[in-house]
Amino acid sequence: MLSFLKTKKSDWASRLKDGLSRTRDQLGKQISALFSASGKIDEALFEELETILLTSDVGLDATTWLLAELKIRVKREKLTQSDELRGALQDVLLELLSPLAKPLTTSGHKPFVIMMMGVNGAGKTTSIGKLAKFFQSEGKSVLLAAGDTFRAAAKEQLQEWGKRNGVDVIAQEKGDTAAVIYDAINAAQARGIDIVLADTAGRLVTQLHLMEEIKKVKRVIGKAMEGAPHEILLVLDANTGQNTLSQVKSFDDALGVTGLILTKLDGTAKGGVIAAIARAKPIPIRFIGVGEGIDDLRPFDAHEFVEALFP
Repeated sequence: MLSFLKTKKSDWASRLKDGLSRTRDQLGKQISALFSASGKIDEALFEELETILLTSDVGLDATTWLLAELKIRVKREKLTQSDELRGALQDVLLELLSPLAKPLTTSGHKPFVIMMMGVNGAGKTTSIGKLAKFFQSEGKSVLLAAGDTFRAAAKEQLQEWGKRNGVDVIAQEKGDTAAVIYDAINAAQARGIDIVLADTAGRLVTQLHLMEEIKKVKRVIGKAMEGAPHEILLVLDANTGQNTLSQVKSFDDALGVTGLILTKLDGTAKGGVIAAIARAKPIPIRFIGVGEGIDDLRPFDAHEFVEALFP
């Protein structure tokens, strides 16, 4: 059993490295080349490093912080050669990202109601299907609520995920989002279900009327079960770069986001945006996705992530 778990962990680490290939090529390899070629640590080196970080979607605030912390370590540890900076930068990145690595705990409420949000195309409905499988692997029962009543075929897509996982899906032919989720919570309470995953309609943060609509959905969930939703998860497409950060800010201001899912770390994403989120809105990253497979959504591990960034 131990060897099986080690193999699974190794497989995941390999997929994570594949998923971060673009960021590693742009960030890790460039940094490694810079540190190897520069020889001595000087201001010119830090200027080049700043450019690399900014072009990897790390963002200005996070870049400024990382460079300042790196300079403190250089002085404190009396580093003189650029090749000594690799480990120092990894340590500083880990310090920045570690507060985001807080696994989702679903104990304490039954059902534990998770409200899913995100813009169209972020991978929200697919993430719900993968989350259902993840929670089932923990021995929990799951019920899905097909609350995306705006997008064509969203209900059918969720029902297909339900079939793949052997999970019931609560849906209505013409009901609105709030009504579908209300029914799902009542059904979960009656059946003794552990987890309710509630899909909602994708929306742009500029669509103010739809943002107001989703606030109403949150209020209705609270009426169906006091204290719910217990987790508000925002699904983000890692390929959207700094736009990801604006989504986090807008949804958090509107609803109070409690956790993030970063999807599509599949070889094209510029994963440096995680550093930008850590500085601007340090909301826990509950899960990251690195592929299309049903098992390709895992809890965020800051140490594994930083290791995967560097070749």
